Amino acid sequence: MNKILKCILVSFCLFSLSAWADSGVLKQAYEAHQSDIQVQGFGTVIRILPDDTKGSRHQKFILRLDNHQTILIAHNIDLAPRVTNLKVGDTVRFNGEYEWNSKGGVIHWTHRDPHHHHAHGWLKHNGRVFS
Repeated sequence: MNKILKCILVSFCLFSLSAWADSGVLKQAYEAHQSDIQVQGFGTVIRILPDDTKGSRHQKFILRLDNHQTILIAHNIDLAPRVTNLKVGDTVRFNGEYEWNSKGGVIHWTHRDPHHHHAHGWLKHNGRVFS
């Protein structure tokens, strides 16, 4: 199979599976340097980072997926409530947009889009949804 066709098929498969992503889809997206993919998944909090306060404020933490890939969660706390009582070792489910980076990727758009131009995202922690 030629490289262009394979790339198109991989991109289509990643996009078509994006509604119900798992760590395998996120691993494929990472390996293929894919971005702008709406994904769902879950991971274990391994590090809580200081909030990003430049521009829109974001709560930031790192999850480890079951495939050992790490993902940065950048949750806009100007548009959604902060995930409360978050601790290292907790499980967090997510629905957001994956952006590739060399460290495993970033999940953002974990909130409702006030302008309804983007898929709504969310985080779920201890049975509570933050969106």
